[in-house]
Amino acid sequence: MKPNRWMATVILTYLLISCTEAPIVDTSDPVLARVHQRELRLSEMDGMFPERATTADSAMIIEAFVNRWARDAVLLWESEQNAPGDLNLDRLVRDYRASLVRSSYEEHLVSTKLDSTIAQTELEAFYEANKEQYQLEKPIVRCFFIRVPYPTPEEEALQDLWNNGNPQDTAALAEYSRRYAEVALLRDSTWYSLEDVAAQLPEGTLTADNVNSKREFSQLDGTNRYYFRLFELKPRMEIAPLSYVIDQARRAILHGRKREVLERAREEIFERELDRNNIEFFTNR
Repeated sequence: MKPNRWMATVILTYLLISCTEAPIVDTSDPVLARVHQRELRLSEMDGMFPERATTADSAMIIEAFVNRWARDAVLLWESEQNAPGDLNLDRLVRDYRASLVRSSYEEHLVSTKLDSTIAQTELEAFYEANKEQYQLEKPIVRCFFIRVPYPTPEEEALQDLWNNGNPQDTAALAEYSRRYAEVALLRDSTWYSLEDVAAQLPEGTLTADNVNSKREFSQLDGTNRYYFRLFELKPRMEIAPLSYVIDQARRAILHGRKREVLERAREEIFERELDRNNIEFFTNR
């Protein structure tokens, strides 16, 4: 980075503010801070200054970065002074580099070889084989729920649609909710956390203890009108239905496939290099 005259002014301003005596400033790449023998130069801040930053803005950016750098640098120096005598830094660096390179290549292998398509039959088979791990921690419900503001728009029409329960009326109820409702859960095949539904009602209205006795109700407070209809409840510790845990099941299947891809790739690479005589063993095997 080669600072222009404006940047040189920024640096000079910063150094004048920061020091009791103004140092000689090398505007080609000035030193901003020094901790023992380690130096921070302006070139290390390349790209950190917004395009329209003022001189004052840039000085603030420099000050914040310099302070953070100095704290990190002095902690590093202290760590080096107190490092165990048998600490093999070169080996740690080699191991860390090898880990980064290997992880990067493994990500490439997964991105090019992993089939992420999962058939419904595979999901169902996986779920059946592993359903015991999907015990519910909290109750879930299939239900209809609507929360509309009060006074309620077209209240009589809403009451008729809610009470009839015909499929055609459910579609009309969904259209009404799209226009007026603040919250609407109208998919009777979808499972919801009871806790999430209860959070949309006044506190204590719907709980795990009373939900079975309040299978259908409507109520009003000073702000909203609420409608609730329970179709099915699954209490805590029951096995969750597949539709409720389908995303978890997909992730588990893909994780297993990823592990298989990597294990297969590792073995193929090993066997290939063994056949090419690029692997030698010097112990009895």
